[in-house]
Amino acid sequence: MYFAALLARTEDGWEASDTELDDVETLSDLSDLAREASVDDDTVLVYIEQEDAWFGVVRVDGEEDPRIYVSDAAAAARSSYGEILLTDELLGRDPGDDDVADLDSLDLDGTEDGEPGSEADDDDEDDVGVTAKGETVPSGPIGDREVLTDLGVNEKELLALDSTDALGEIAERLGAAEVLETVR
Repeated sequence: MYFAALLARTEDGWEASDTELDDVETLSDLSDLAREASVDDDTVLVYIEQEDAWFGVVRVDGEEDPRIYVSDAAAAARSSYGEILLTDELLGRDPGDDDVADLDSLDLDGTEDGEPGSEADDDDEDDVGVTAKGETVPSGPIGDREVLTDLGVNEKELLALDSTDALGEIAERLGAAEVLETVR
């Protein structure tokens, strides 16, 4: 089961609305949807979650490029809505490149090359997902980990969020919990 909501910042605080993503096929469509909800080109957050599996936050500030964070890329890759967020740029691929990116060259787990990761990462071959297009996607968080920092949710807090009620925790920190409850 999916839930999607828009949180639009206004002079008076946050406004929330649930949204249907049936007509959204690309990140551009999603960004346009967010811009339509914007008041005076203020910040709009698009939140998408698949129950207990993954969540994604897309931040749109006026006409700037959207900023994206996905809690688990492999889980999102198995979802049509998740695939909208997993752009070539986010995955470190050249647009239109038919070759799958070398996953070892991507810094998706927060470690630098040569730093030890967890042993489970090295031993677990199930730590990848496959998109509908057959592209391999790593497990774990991906994207802009500082997408909410200036709004009160720093990188460490974002990474610690559990998919069970991440939206509620984010809304609480933004001061938008009450308006979000009206659309849940």
